[in-house]
Order: sequence, then structure tokens, then C-alpha cells
Amino acid sequence: MSSRTSRVITALTLSSTLLFAACGGDDSTSTTDAPSSTEASATSDPADLIDEPTVSLPSEIPTELVITDITEGEGEAAVEGSTVYVYYVGVLSENGKRFDGNFGSDPYAVTLGFGAVIDGWDQGLIGIKAGGRRQLDIPAELAYGSAGSGDAIPPDSAISFVVDVVAIVPPIDPADAPEITIEGAENVEVLVSEDLVDGKGDEAKTGSNVLVHIIAYRGDTGEELVSTWGDPSPVSLLLEEGGSLPGLVEGIPGMKVGGRRQLTIPFADAFGTEGNSDMKLPESTDLIVVIDLLSTF
Repeated sequence: MSSRTSRVITALTLSSTLLFAACGGDDSTSTTDAPSSTEASATSDPADLIDEPTVSLPSEIPTELVITDITEGEGEAAVEGSTVYVYYVGVLSENGKRFDGNFGSDPYAVTLGFGAVIDGWDQGLIGIKAGGRRQLDIPAELAYGSAGSGDAIPPDSAISFVVDVVAIVPPIDPADAPEITIEGAENVEVLVSEDLVDGKGDEAKTGSNVLVHIIAYRGDTGEELVSTWGDPSPVSLLLEEGGSLPGLVEGIPGMKVGGRRQLTIPFADAFGTEGNSDMKLPESTDLIVVIDLLSTF
């Protein structure tokens, strides 16, 4: 996304290593296109995908954006600046040829209004609610225009999507980031958890996905290392073994949406004896994180 100025924490890998990127540049997930229409996704057999819906072809090739709500969601509607987490399937409006989809995989996140996706998505997902299913029939000029997209989407093609929204995070104001002073201390033997703010929403459970903002500190000095609050998109974590750092997998369940929790994670359950040079965390040093839980699903 060209307007993105910070992506401090870009991923949590299956090897349980936080990958931190420097502030100020675009990250590798940035795009001005719709979700990628790769050859693999274009040729996947929909029968192998979990719960993938059928896209009903429009009776006429759309010349303007057509929005059809198949299922109404609940809660706050997405607005410009909201981050929506979706499953989707896309086909050519003319003949129904499938070119992309992520059902059966991880939800796709996009912050609306920043040019991260085609205009048909940026405009068409405004107003949708969590749990909603919407069909978007998108004319070529709001999709890939005269250029098309590789072999999957020919030039001047209208495209149609069915989109399921699993979570919506309202726009985040970096000024709302908590101001917390951490006192340095010796390493701990076990995870230490303290709730700073009690949430009132859904409870995060082991095995669920959570959307969070994170501030990380050195355990020995209390120095702030990195924060995700400068980025419009929160971090998505899977709370199961191998899905993120063991200390986060253990420490986040039980939080409720709207809550804030401080975790002191023993180095063995964070970055181990090697530390993390990218975030300037020394070897064998505990990690302290302040977690704000924005959504769970």
C-alpha cells in the first residue's frame, strides 16, 4: 500500500519467529491490485476448497459496480479506514471462469480507502458487517481495466466476487496507543500476565484467530523496541502451537475484545538464547509485550 508508512511487525512465522521491519517503507504485502490472481489459485479445483460458494453470474456484463448482500452481518459496518478480514472467490463475469480465491486458507486482510485493492473492492466493501456475505459485480474500469492481470484476467474484463467477512476492525488512531512505562527486571522463569484493561467483548480461546496491536519491550531495561500502532492494519495471530510465539499462544487466551494485557514472556518462549537482532533484543532476554485485543474469530 503506497500510503502505508509503517509495518513494524509484519508476520509471525510457523517457526515462532517475529519478523520485524523498519519503519518508513512499504512492505512485501503491499499492493495496488486486488487479491493476487496467481496461476495456482486460478487452476485450483474448487471442489478441493472448503465451503467455497458459487458465484451467480450477472445477467448482463456490469458497466457499473453492483453490490448484492446475500447475508446481512452484525455489528458496526465497515467504513473508510476499516480493516476487513475476508474469504473470497473471484470469477470472470462473462463465463464464470474462476481466477482466485482463499476459502480453506487464511482470511485476507485489507484496509479500505488506501488503494490497497482494486476500486471495486475499496468501494464495494464499504458498509458490510462481520458475518456478512456480499457479491460484487465489478466493471473493468473498477477492476484491471485495459491491462488485465496476467493470463487469468484478460483486458477489459468485468469480474465478480463473493466475499465473506469474518471480522472488521474500526479505523485505528495511532494517538490512541497506550503510553506505558516498563521497569527493567531480571529474567522470569514462567509467563507473567497482568490485565491493564478488562475487555467486554468476545473471549479469545486457544485455537482461535485474534487481531491485535502489539508494543514490545526489552525485559531487562524496559526499552520500547517496536509497535504496530503506526500501521492501519492490526496483526493477525493463530493461537495454536506453531501459529505464533509460545508466550503469545499461552498468554492471550482469556482476553476479551477491548481488553489490554501485559505479558512478560520468558526468553525460552520468545526468541530463545539467540534473541532477535532485527528488533535489537539481546540474546537470552525476556520479551515484554502489551497486547490490545481488537477482534477474535
